[in-house]
Amino acid sequence: MKLGIVGLPNVGKSTLFNAITKAGAESANYPFCTIEPNVGIVAVPDERLNVLDKMFNSDRIVPTAIEFYDIAGLVKGASKGEGLGNKFLSHIREVAAIVHVVRCFEDDNITHVDGSVSPERDIDTINTELIISDLELLERKIDKTKKLMKGDKTLQEELDFLLRVQEALSNGQSARTIATNENEEKILKETNLLSVKPIIYVANVSEDDLLDAGSNPYVKVVKDIAEQENAEVVTICAKIEAEIAELDDEEKVQFLQELGLSESGLDKLIKASYHLLGLISFLTAGKPEVRAWTIKKGTKAVKAAGKIHTDIERGFIRAEIISYEDLIRCGSMQAAKEQGLLRLEGKDYEMKDGDVVHFRFNI
Repeated sequence: MKLGIVGLPNVGKSTLFNAITKAGAESANYPFCTIEPNVGIVAVPDERLNVLDKMFNSDRIVPTAIEFYDIAGLVKGASKGEGLGNKFLSHIREVAAIVHVVRCFEDDNITHVDGSVSPERDIDTINTELIISDLELLERKIDKTKKLMKGDKTLQEELDFLLRVQEALSNGQSARTIATNENEEKILKETNLLSVKPIIYVANVSEDDLLDAGSNPYVKVVKDIAEQENAEVVTICAKIEAEIAELDDEEKVQFLQELGLSESGLDKLIKASYHLLGLISFLTAGKPEVRAWTIKKGTKAVKAAGKIHTDIERGFIRAEIISYEDLIRCGSMQAAKEQGLLRLEGKDYEMKDGDVVHFRFNI
Protein backbone atom coordinates (compact mmCIF):
# COMPACT_ATOMS: atom_id res chain seq x y z
CA MET A 1 0.00 0.00 0.00
CA LYS A 2 1.48 3.33 -1.08
CA LEU A 3 0.33 6.56 0.60
CA GLY A 4 1.47 9.99 -0.55
CA ILE A 5 1.94 12.64 2.14
CA VAL A 6 1.06 16.01 0.61
CA GLY A 7 0.35 19.55 1.74
CA LEU A 8 1.49 23.12 1.37
CA PRO A 9 5.08 23.94 2.34
CA ASN A 10 5.77 24.16 6.09
CA VAL A 11 2.63 22.40 7.32
CA GLY A 12 4.57 19.57 8.98
CA LYS A 13 4.73 17.00 6.15
CA SER A 14 8.38 16.10 6.46
CA THR A 15 8.29 16.27 10.26
CA LEU A 16 5.46 13.74 10.20
CA PHE A 17 7.25 11.61 7.62
CA ASN A 18 10.42 11.57 9.72
CA ALA A 19 8.46 10.60 12.79
CA ILE A 20 6.56 7.68 11.30
CA THR A 21 9.34 6.25 9.18
CA LYS A 22 12.46 7.32 11.10
CA ALA A 23 13.90 7.87 7.63
CA GLY A 24 15.54 11.19 8.44
CA ALA A 25 14.05 13.14 5.54
CA GLU A 26 15.31 16.71 5.54
CA SER A 27 12.94 19.12 7.30
CA ALA A 28 13.45 22.87 7.24
CA ASN A 29 11.57 26.13 7.52
CA TYR A 30 11.51 27.03 3.84
CA PRO A 31 9.43 25.97 0.82
CA PHE A 32 10.45 23.10 -1.46
CA CYS A 33 12.71 21.47 1.13
CA THR A 34 11.47 18.17 -0.34
CA ILE A 35 12.10 17.83 -4.10
CA GLU A 36 12.20 14.14 -4.95
CA PRO A 37 9.76 12.13 -2.84
CA ASN A 38 11.38 10.47 0.15
CA VAL A 39 10.09 6.92 0.60
CA GLY A 40 9.76 5.16 3.93
CA ILE A 41 8.43 1.68 4.65
CA VAL A 42 6.52 1.40 7.92
CA ALA A 43 5.60 -1.85 9.66
CA VAL A 44 1.89 -1.98 10.48
CA PRO A 45 1.43 -2.48 14.25
CA ASP A 46 -0.52 -5.69 14.94
CA GLU A 47 -0.48 -7.09 18.47
CA ARG A 48 -1.99 -10.34 17.17
CA LEU A 49 1.38 -11.24 15.65
CA ASN A 50 3.11 -11.06 19.03
CA VAL A 51 0.48 -13.33 20.60
CA LEU A 52 0.76 -15.89 17.79
CA ASP A 53 4.55 -15.73 17.96
CA LYS A 54 4.44 -16.92 21.59
CA MET A 55 1.90 -19.63 20.78
CA PHE A 56 3.88 -21.09 17.87
CA ASN A 57 7.37 -20.24 19.20
CA SER A 58 8.14 -18.80 15.75
CA ASP A 59 11.59 -17.90 14.49
CA ARG A 60 10.47 -14.49 13.27
CA ILE A 61 7.57 -12.07 12.96
CA VAL A 62 6.82 -10.43 9.60
CA PRO A 63 4.25 -7.62 9.80
CA THR A 64 2.61 -6.16 6.75
CA ALA A 65 3.89 -2.75 5.65
CA ILE A 66 2.86 0.61 4.25
CA GLU A 67 4.99 2.78 1.97
CA PHE A 68 4.83 6.49 2.73
CA TYR A 69 5.92 8.95 0.06
CA ASP A 70 6.84 12.43 1.28
CA ILE A 71 5.94 14.50 -1.76
CA ALA A 72 7.20 18.05 -2.42
CA GLY A 73 5.18 20.94 -0.97
CA LEU A 74 2.59 22.33 -3.35
CA VAL A 75 1.83 25.98 -4.13
CA LYS A 76 -0.91 27.75 -6.03
CA GLY A 77 -0.34 27.36 -9.76
CA ALA A 78 1.29 23.92 -9.52
CA SER A 79 -0.93 22.57 -12.30
CA LYS A 80 0.62 25.24 -14.54
CA GLY A 81 4.14 24.28 -13.50
CA GLU A 82 4.60 26.74 -10.61
CA GLY A 83 7.08 25.69 -7.94
CA LEU A 84 7.62 21.97 -8.37
CA GLY A 85 4.07 21.44 -9.55
CA ASN A 86 4.59 19.03 -12.42
CA LYS A 87 6.79 16.73 -10.35
CA PHE A 88 4.35 16.93 -7.46
CA LEU A 89 1.41 15.91 -9.63
CA SER A 90 3.26 13.04 -11.32
CA HIS A 91 4.28 11.62 -7.95
CA ILE A 92 0.69 11.64 -6.71
CA ARG A 93 -0.35 9.42 -9.62
CA GLU A 94 1.79 6.62 -8.19
CA VAL A 95 0.06 6.33 -4.79
CA ALA A 96 -3.13 4.52 -3.72
CA ALA A 97 -4.34 7.28 -1.41
CA ILE A 98 -3.45 10.82 -0.39
CA VAL A 99 -2.52 11.83 3.15
CA HIS A 100 -3.14 15.59 3.14
CA VAL A 101 -1.41 17.27 6.08
CA VAL A 102 -3.20 20.48 7.08
CA ARG A 103 -1.68 23.04 9.42
CA CYS A 104 -3.98 23.62 12.40
CA PHE A 105 -1.62 25.47 14.73
CA GLU A 106 -0.25 29.00 15.15
CA ASP A 107 3.52 29.53 15.38
CA ASP A 108 5.19 32.82 14.50
CA ASN A 109 8.51 31.02 14.10
CA ILE A 110 7.26 28.81 11.25
CA THR A 111 6.51 30.67 8.04
CA HIS A 112 3.23 29.94 6.25
CA VAL A 113 3.53 30.17 2.49
CA ASP A 114 0.36 32.33 2.31
CA GLY A 115 1.14 34.41 5.38
CA SER A 116 -1.58 33.07 7.70
CA VAL A 117 -3.12 29.81 8.94
CA SER A 118 -6.33 28.86 7.10
CA PRO A 119 -7.13 25.14 6.69
CA GLU A 120 -10.04 25.87 4.35
CA ARG A 121 -7.85 27.92 2.01
CA ASP A 122 -4.99 25.41 2.18
CA ILE A 123 -7.26 22.46 1.38
CA ASP A 124 -8.90 24.38 -1.42
CA THR A 125 -5.50 25.28 -2.90
CA ILE A 126 -4.41 21.66 -3.24
CA ASN A 127 -7.81 20.34 -4.32
CA THR A 128 -8.04 23.07 -6.96
CA GLU A 129 -4.64 22.21 -8.40
CA LEU A 130 -5.59 18.54 -8.62
CA ILE A 131 -8.87 19.43 -10.31
CA ILE A 132 -7.22 21.76 -12.84
CA SER A 133 -4.76 19.03 -13.76
CA ASP A 134 -7.67 16.55 -14.06
CA LEU A 135 -9.60 18.88 -16.35
CA GLU A 136 -6.69 19.01 -18.79
CA LEU A 137 -6.37 15.23 -18.78
CA LEU A 138 -10.13 14.75 -19.08
CA GLU A 139 -10.38 17.13 -22.05
CA ARG A 140 -7.93 14.95 -23.96
CA LYS A 141 -9.87 11.83 -22.97
CA ILE A 142 -13.16 13.36 -24.16
CA ASP A 143 -11.65 14.39 -27.49
CA LYS A 144 -10.29 10.87 -28.01
CA THR A 145 -13.65 9.30 -27.12
CA LYS A 146 -15.48 11.58 -29.59
CA LYS A 147 -13.13 10.49 -32.39
CA LEU A 148 -13.59 6.81 -31.53
CA MET A 149 -17.38 7.27 -31.52
CA LYS A 150 -17.37 7.80 -35.26
CA GLY A 151 -16.82 4.08 -35.62
CA ASP A 152 -18.34 2.89 -32.34
CA LYS A 153 -21.67 4.39 -31.20
CA THR A 154 -21.64 2.24 -28.04
CA LEU A 155 -19.25 4.79 -26.51
CA GLN A 156 -22.05 7.34 -26.13
CA GLU A 157 -22.74 6.28 -22.53
CA GLU A 158 -19.06 6.68 -21.64
CA LEU A 159 -18.91 10.08 -23.33
CA ASP A 160 -22.01 11.27 -21.45
CA PHE A 161 -20.44 10.24 -18.17
CA LEU A 162 -17.10 11.91 -18.96
CA LEU A 163 -18.95 15.14 -19.79
CA ARG A 164 -20.75 14.90 -16.45
CA VAL A 165 -17.43 14.47 -14.66
CA GLN A 166 -16.04 17.44 -16.57
CA GLU A 167 -18.96 19.59 -15.45
CA ALA A 168 -18.49 18.53 -11.80
CA LEU A 169 -14.77 19.28 -11.92
CA SER A 170 -15.46 22.66 -13.52
CA ASN A 171 -17.70 23.45 -10.55
CA GLY A 172 -14.85 22.67 -8.14
CA GLN A 173 -16.04 19.18 -7.19
CA SER A 174 -13.35 16.51 -6.71
CA ALA A 175 -13.86 13.37 -8.80
CA ARG A 176 -13.95 11.13 -5.71
CA THR A 177 -17.20 12.80 -4.59
CA ILE A 178 -19.10 12.10 -7.84
CA ALA A 179 -21.89 9.51 -7.51
CA THR A 180 -21.32 6.59 -9.91
CA ASN A 181 -22.77 3.21 -10.81
CA GLU A 182 -20.55 0.14 -11.23
CA ASN A 183 -19.78 0.78 -14.90
CA GLU A 184 -19.11 4.49 -14.34
CA GLU A 185 -16.82 3.64 -11.42
CA LYS A 186 -14.75 1.48 -13.77
CA ILE A 187 -14.55 4.28 -16.35
CA LEU A 188 -13.55 6.76 -13.66
CA LYS A 189 -10.68 4.55 -12.45
CA GLU A 190 -9.40 4.14 -16.00
CA THR A 191 -9.15 7.92 -16.46
CA ASN A 192 -6.39 8.05 -13.80
CA LEU A 193 -7.60 11.36 -12.41
CA LEU A 194 -5.79 12.72 -9.36
CA SER A 195 -8.86 13.98 -7.52
CA VAL A 196 -10.45 10.53 -7.64
CA LYS A 197 -7.90 9.15 -5.17
CA PRO A 198 -9.23 8.59 -1.64
CA ILE A 199 -7.94 11.09 0.91
CA ILE A 200 -7.14 11.28 4.60
CA TYR A 201 -6.85 14.73 6.11
CA VAL A 202 -4.26 14.94 8.88
CA ALA A 203 -4.98 17.91 11.15
CA ASN A 204 -1.56 18.82 12.53
CA VAL A 205 -2.12 20.56 15.89
CA SER A 206 0.10 21.95 18.64
CA GLU A 207 1.09 19.94 21.70
CA ASP A 208 -1.38 21.91 23.84
CA ASP A 209 -4.29 21.15 21.49
CA LEU A 210 -3.67 17.43 21.03
CA LEU A 211 -5.69 16.27 24.04
CA ASP A 212 -8.51 18.71 23.35
CA ALA A 213 -8.51 18.92 19.57
CA GLY A 214 -12.29 19.36 19.59
CA SER A 215 -11.83 22.89 20.87
CA ASN A 216 -9.47 23.80 18.03
CA PRO A 217 -11.53 25.77 15.45
CA TYR A 218 -9.11 24.81 12.66
CA VAL A 219 -9.72 21.09 13.29
CA LYS A 220 -13.48 21.66 13.11
CA VAL A 221 -13.05 23.25 9.67
CA VAL A 222 -11.06 20.22 8.45
CA LYS A 223 -13.67 17.79 9.80
CA ASP A 224 -16.53 19.71 8.14
CA ILE A 225 -14.75 19.61 4.77
CA ALA A 226 -13.92 15.90 5.16
CA GLU A 227 -17.54 15.08 5.98
CA GLN A 228 -18.67 16.65 2.71
CA GLU A 229 -16.15 14.50 0.82
CA ASN A 230 -16.67 11.27 2.81
CA ALA A 231 -12.97 11.50 3.68
CA GLU A 232 -11.16 10.38 6.83
CA VAL A 233 -9.68 12.78 9.42
CA VAL A 234 -6.85 12.05 11.86
CA THR A 235 -5.72 14.64 14.43
CA ILE A 236 -2.05 14.44 15.37
CA CYS A 237 0.82 16.55 16.63
CA ALA A 238 3.76 15.91 14.32
CA LYS A 239 6.14 17.31 16.93
CA ILE A 240 5.01 14.73 19.51
CA GLU A 241 5.15 11.96 16.90
CA ALA A 242 8.80 12.92 16.33
CA GLU A 243 9.47 12.46 20.06
CA ILE A 244 7.66 9.09 20.12
CA ALA A 245 9.76 7.89 17.17
CA GLU A 246 12.91 8.12 19.31
CA LEU A 247 11.57 5.78 22.02
CA ASP A 248 11.65 2.01 22.30
CA ASP A 249 8.35 0.11 22.61
CA GLU A 250 8.22 0.16 26.42
CA GLU A 251 9.11 3.86 26.64
CA LYS A 252 6.56 4.61 23.93
CA VAL A 253 3.72 3.01 25.94
CA GLN A 254 4.75 4.92 29.07
CA PHE A 255 5.05 8.21 27.16
CA LEU A 256 1.58 7.82 25.63
CA GLN A 257 0.11 7.01 29.05
CA GLU A 258 1.69 10.13 30.52
CA LEU A 259 0.09 12.17 27.75
CA GLY A 260 -3.28 10.48 28.30
CA LEU A 261 -3.26 8.95 24.81
CA SER A 262 -4.35 5.39 23.99
CA GLU A 263 -2.41 5.19 20.70
CA SER A 264 0.06 7.13 18.61
CA GLY A 265 -0.81 9.28 15.64
CA LEU A 266 0.83 6.68 13.38
CA ASP A 267 -1.49 3.96 14.70
CA LYS A 268 -4.50 6.20 14.09
CA LEU A 269 -3.28 7.05 10.59
CA ILE A 270 -2.78 3.38 9.67
CA LYS A 271 -6.24 2.43 10.95
CA ALA A 272 -7.77 5.28 8.97
CA SER A 273 -5.83 4.17 5.86
CA TYR A 274 -7.09 0.60 6.14
CA HIS A 275 -10.67 1.80 6.61
CA LEU A 276 -10.45 4.29 3.73
CA LEU A 277 -9.05 1.72 1.29
CA GLY A 278 -11.22 -1.17 2.51
CA LEU A 279 -8.26 -3.30 3.61
CA ILE A 280 -8.03 -6.22 6.04
CA SER A 281 -5.25 -8.55 7.18
CA PHE A 282 -5.20 -12.34 7.28
CA LEU A 283 -2.53 -14.21 9.22
CA THR A 284 -0.29 -17.22 8.69
CA ALA A 285 1.44 -18.88 11.65
CA GLY A 286 3.97 -21.63 12.19
CA LYS A 287 7.46 -22.34 13.48
CA PRO A 288 9.30 -20.58 10.62
CA GLU A 289 7.34 -17.35 10.92
CA VAL A 290 4.19 -15.53 11.90
CA ARG A 291 3.10 -13.10 9.19
CA ALA A 292 0.33 -10.65 8.32
CA TRP A 293 -0.90 -10.23 4.74
CA THR A 294 -2.92 -7.24 3.55
CA ILE A 295 -5.81 -7.77 1.12
CA LYS A 296 -8.93 -5.93 0.01
CA LYS A 297 -12.10 -6.62 1.96
CA GLY A 298 -14.14 -9.16 -0.03
CA THR A 299 -11.09 -11.00 -1.44
CA LYS A 300 -11.75 -14.68 -2.12
CA ALA A 301 -9.55 -17.39 -0.57
CA VAL A 302 -7.93 -18.37 -3.87
CA LYS A 303 -6.84 -14.75 -4.52
CA ALA A 304 -5.59 -14.41 -0.96
CA ALA A 305 -3.47 -17.52 -1.57
CA GLY A 306 -1.95 -15.76 -4.56
CA LYS A 307 -0.86 -12.95 -2.26
CA ILE A 308 1.56 -15.44 -0.69
CA HIS A 309 2.67 -17.07 -3.96
CA THR A 310 1.18 -17.45 -7.43
CA ASP A 311 1.84 -21.22 -7.29
CA ILE A 312 -0.43 -21.52 -4.25
CA GLU A 313 -3.21 -19.73 -6.13
CA ARG A 314 -2.67 -21.84 -9.24
CA GLY A 315 -2.69 -25.15 -7.35
CA PHE A 316 -5.27 -24.15 -4.72
CA ILE A 317 -7.06 -27.13 -3.10
CA ARG A 318 -8.56 -25.69 0.08
CA ALA A 319 -7.96 -23.26 2.93
CA GLU A 320 -7.80 -24.42 6.54
CA ILE A 321 -9.08 -21.45 8.54
CA ILE A 322 -9.74 -20.48 12.13
CA SER A 323 -10.52 -17.00 13.43
CA TYR A 324 -7.82 -15.41 15.55
CA GLU A 325 -10.28 -14.99 18.45
CA ASP A 326 -11.23 -18.69 18.41
CA LEU A 327 -7.59 -19.77 18.26
CA ILE A 328 -6.58 -17.61 21.21
CA ARG A 329 -9.58 -18.76 23.23
CA CYS A 330 -8.63 -22.41 22.63
CA GLY A 331 -4.99 -21.81 23.48
CA SER A 332 -3.53 -23.97 20.69
CA MET A 333 -4.24 -25.18 17.17
CA GLN A 334 -4.64 -28.74 18.43
CA ALA A 335 -7.30 -27.72 20.97
CA ALA A 336 -9.09 -25.73 18.25
CA LYS A 337 -9.16 -28.81 16.00
CA GLU A 338 -10.55 -30.94 18.83
CA GLN A 339 -13.35 -28.43 19.32
CA GLY A 340 -14.16 -28.43 15.61
CA LEU A 341 -13.28 -24.77 15.11
CA LEU A 342 -10.81 -25.31 12.26
CA ARG A 343 -12.84 -24.96 9.05
CA LEU A 344 -12.16 -26.20 5.52
CA GLU A 345 -13.04 -23.51 2.98
CA GLY A 346 -13.04 -23.53 -0.82
CA LYS A 347 -11.69 -21.01 -3.30
CA ASP A 348 -14.85 -18.83 -3.16
CA TYR A 349 -14.69 -18.28 0.60
CA GLU A 350 -14.55 -14.55 1.42
CA MET A 351 -11.61 -13.86 3.71
CA LYS A 352 -12.22 -12.11 7.05
CA ASP A 353 -9.92 -9.85 9.03
CA GLY A 354 -7.94 -11.95 11.50
CA ASP A 355 -8.40 -15.28 9.71
CA VAL A 356 -5.49 -17.57 10.59
CA VAL A 357 -5.06 -19.70 7.48
CA HIS A 358 -3.06 -22.57 6.04
CA PHE A 359 -3.47 -23.07 2.29
CA ARG A 360 -3.36 -26.57 0.81
CA PHE A 361 -2.24 -26.68 -2.81
CA ASN A 362 -0.79 -29.00 -5.40
CA ILE A 363 1.04 -28.14 -8.62
